[in-house]
Amino acid sequence: MRGMGPVVASEQQATNQVSTLRRFVQYFQPYRKEIPLALTFVLIGASTQAIGPFLLGWSVDNLIAKGNLQDLLLLLLLLALIYSLGILAIRGQIMRVGWIMQRLLAQLRQDIFLKIQSLPLSFFDRSEAGDLMSRLLNDVNTVNQAFGQTIAQMLGNIFSLVGIVIAMLAINLQLGLLSNLVVPVMIITTSLFARWARDKFRVTRETIGELSAKLEEDIGSVREAQAFNRVHLNIAEFDILNAANRDANVEAVAITAAFLPSIDFLNTLATAGVLAYGGYLAVTGGATVGVVTSFLLYVQQFFRPIQILSQFYTQAQSAFAGLERIFFLLDEPSQLKDAANATEMPEIQGEVTFVDVKFGYNPNQMVLKGVNLQAKPGQMIALVGPTGSGKTTIINLILRFYDVSEGAVEIDGIDVRSVTQASLRRQIGIVLQDNILFSGTVAENIAFGLPHATQAEIEAAAQMANVHEFITSLPHGYSTQLGERGAPLSQGQRQLISIARAVLINPKILILDEATSSIDTRTEALVQNAIARLLKGRTSFVIAHRLSTVTQADQVLVIQQGQIVERGTHTELIAEQGVYANLYALQLGAATTSV
Repeated sequence: MRGMGPVVASEQQATNQVSTLRRFVQYFQPYRKEIPLALTFVLIGASTQAIGPFLLGWSVDNLIAKGNLQDLLLLLLLLALIYSLGILAIRGQIMRVGWIMQRLLAQLRQDIFLKIQSLPLSFFDRSEAGDLMSRLLNDVNTVNQAFGQTIAQMLGNIFSLVGIVIAMLAINLQLGLLSNLVVPVMIITTSLFARWARDKFRVTRETIGELSAKLEEDIGSVREAQAFNRVHLNIAEFDILNAANRDANVEAVAITAAFLPSIDFLNTLATAGVLAYGGYLAVTGGATVGVVTSFLLYVQQFFRPIQILSQFYTQAQSAFAGLERIFFLLDEPSQLKDAANATEMPEIQGEVTFVDVKFGYNPNQMVLKGVNLQAKPGQMIALVGPTGSGKTTIINLILRFYDVSEGAVEIDGIDVRSVTQASLRRQIGIVLQDNILFSGTVAENIAFGLPHATQAEIEAAAQMANVHEFITSLPHGYSTQLGERGAPLSQGQRQLISIARAVLINPKILILDEATSSIDTRTEALVQNAIARLLKGRTSFVIAHRLSTVTQADQVLVIQQGQIVERGTHTELIAEQGVYANLYALQLGAATTSV
């Protein structure tokens, strides 16, 4: 059975390639009305290429041999018109096919981007951003290089080849059969080279994905690399991945470099055969000089499209490897889809209930183990506990970034799985420990969740978030352009803008995840004041390791190993002298010691 491995693998690869091609062809469906015009141009171009050698050979026997110069001049004018028509047809086919292909590839990129945006967070827990970018950019670009314009030439060469074969067999059957003797050898050669190239090109696509992921990670963490003196290690790791990609490409190029001379050799062999046997027929009267001339021209034209088609076939292996990666991504299940009968979430009042909720990122390992909680409208709920206890998971389930494994999450008595995700999240605001700002103006970043907000609304949100004065001190105020991730603003300034972003959408439920950590004392006072304003009249869930920030919470939920082990107000839990009281005493002691 072990000996069957390569055969099974080869058959599987062929099946995958056919399936990939069939799926790629479906992208041509929207352009089925434009395709006939492109094919018309292709047929005209192919016909002009096939008729030329026949007319030239005919002229040798019927015009040149008889000294008919006047008719020869007319024939040359006719050939000039035919080839001019062919040039225009080829130009038309390139433009039309190019028009179709660029729109097709743009749609492919759009599908990839939409898929990435719709994938559940669990997918990104196990995927690298750089590899996803490589599929969107590098793999699609590989498809563009293989099919963008080459497909127009490929179609033209297929029709030219058919026309040339028919013409050769019609003019002289013996010479036609002799010329085609090398075709089976060429097909076998192409198949072997293509199989080797497909494997190598698949490796190149995988290694460029790994390289892109490494590059994206190292550029994003260059400050940490320099701070921890890891630059030389990062360079060494990059060199290894870069070398792997280089070697894979060198091997693929080596196969292509060996392939083209093989085709040239077969071309030369066929030409020599036609010249030798054609010369013999001409001398013995089996064929005219004009027929032999036509065949020599046809042989040259015959192998030109075969060379192009063969080269395209090997190059297409890289494109197929890229398409396989693209379709693998597009087939990734979007686990969190709106239910078929999902309705719009009505205006939220703010009651949040967990009913015996169990959840695990891995089905075999539950993170939450039967959580029950109820937050009444306007209440502040504090979630405290050690890292990995399940605090952030509770937040993710409220936003329906994940679906519960068992139980239910309800808002105002409505199961969040029964409403559309957009209508649910539209009414929930979130301020994270490390909020992301985007390249764009300050105003655009504040209006991220409400793009059509007016300038007055944006400024009012900024004032409520205690960041208006800072923004107006910037060189261009609200029109100041920010760099990637909000550079060059400080962590505290980015946090205040993130709070203004949450204020603007006026959420009925607010989530704060370590919103005051990693900022200086002065900025923390501004953030705390802004948060206090933001919390009024809203149901809020606050994750905080610094327990001094949640002493005013209506409920404090102490979470350990996926279960709520204590609940109550700060005063009640201190009086119980349990887990929370011990945590609070430890933090208070640490703060006193540091002072």
